[in-house]
Amino acid sequence: MDLRARLSRFGIEARGITRLHGGDLSEVFRVETSDGTLVAKSGPRVGIEAGMLRTMAELGAPVPEVLHISATLMVIEDLPEAAPTVAGWQTLGAALRQMHDRNAGQNGWPEDYAFGPVPLDNRPTANWPEFWAERRILPFAEDFPNLAPRLERLARRLANLLPHHATGLLHGDLWSGNVHFSTKGAFFIDPACYHGHGEVDLAMLHLFGTPPEAFWQGYGTPAPDWKIRRAIYQLFPALVHLKLFGTGYHGLVERCLSEIR
Repeated sequence: MDLRARLSRFGIEARGITRLHGGDLSEVFRVETSDGTLVAKSGPRVGIEAGMLRTMAELGAPVPEVLHISATLMVIEDLPEAAPTVAGWQTLGAALRQMHDRNAGQNGWPEDYAFGPVPLDNRPTANWPEFWAERRILPFAEDFPNLAPRLERLARRLANLLPHHATGLLHGDLWSGNVHFSTKGAFFIDPACYHGHGEVDLAMLHLFGTPPEAFWQGYGTPAPDWKIRRAIYQLFPALVHLKLFGTGYHGLVERCLSEIR
């Protein structure tokens, strides 16, 4: 069934459809209607993403509103792009801190997810170091046998390097491309949520750049030793990029491993 017909099931009459740049999991389209524009995302895991967006919204995080959802199609509000603002960064920082301060009772997420062909096992574990080892680091030992001994050694050390208990709500893929400034304000988009240590998001925000001071004005002061753990958390997205995009990211993986003390 074509997209127009699928949208009609939600009572949406599409006057025009434009394909947008999307993520690894979904096709993304801007839909013109008689009442304005919407965004449609089509893919096998949009229902999971909708649940993530709604969970974030319940904690006051600025995310696009989910308007309609089916097994393979999600319609959200359109957020026309605008320039970043100091106030927007402050809002995002404050919202992220509120997410990270949540006590969900356990780590993980009710459903597994993925970054394209890279599966994300989100099953809870007994403690946070075990989750980071078993769910985020060791799965790559099979993909990269040359790195396996170093990944396995790191996994054995994590109980002494990471907090035992961490259950904050994470965006889960918080690079700069998933921070969206709009004429309606500043928003988080394309989450890959799970519960764990908030420093995971902070590390990702610093992987390919740095947020401005306004972000920290909203977020507040992180743990004084958070940078000691930053490379541990950056190693995971570095490994994801290595698997998705190839050897050009080998240097990033090596940098992360070399910075872990």
